[in-house]
Amino acid sequence: MIKLGVITENKDPAVAQQENANAISKVINSITGLGIPENQIRTVEYRIEPQYDYQDATQIFRGYKVTHLIQITISKIKQVGEILDTAVNNGANTVSSLQFTLSNQEVYYNQALSLAVENAREKAVSLAKILGVTLNKIPDLVQEISVNQPILFESTALVKSVATPIQPGELDIPAVVRVEYSYF
Repeated sequence: MIKLGVITENKDPAVAQQENANAISKVINSITGLGIPENQIRTVEYRIEPQYDYQDATQIFRGYKVTHLIQITISKIKQVGEILDTAVNNGANTVSSLQFTLSNQEVYYNQALSLAVENAREKAVSLAKILGVTLNKIPDLVQEISVNQPILFESTALVKSVATPIQPGELDIPAVVRVEYSYF
């Protein structure tokens, strides 16, 4: 997922809002022009707020800031750089996050759980041999819930380039189990 948008400022809130609407529309149109369906683009934040400067402990009104952030959900990681470049070239002036997740995470989590249980069993067998005891075949098993934190990338400005290189790296899928064997 990519979260990006447009921030505009003007003394008149209506002007700031209209400038922002024009800019974000251009950004959205440029992204859909890359083949990203509109149902994969949604507004996630919209704010209009006054802006002030402070001089000599005095608050001086500067104008209004309009922030409009959209979230783009894509399945092809290779598109991220192209989407960022296209959005920035068409008026986006803030990128608040990139989040890499798996669309079929449950499958990989179940594989990780299976590996965690096998790992626990191998350790228990090894310890039983060292202690000269026999393990009971039916252990008490508790799945411990772990939350997989998505990888985030934050930036407030992007440098113009041929194609912004984005390297998602690897996603860890932690699975933790507690296995208690009895022995005799």
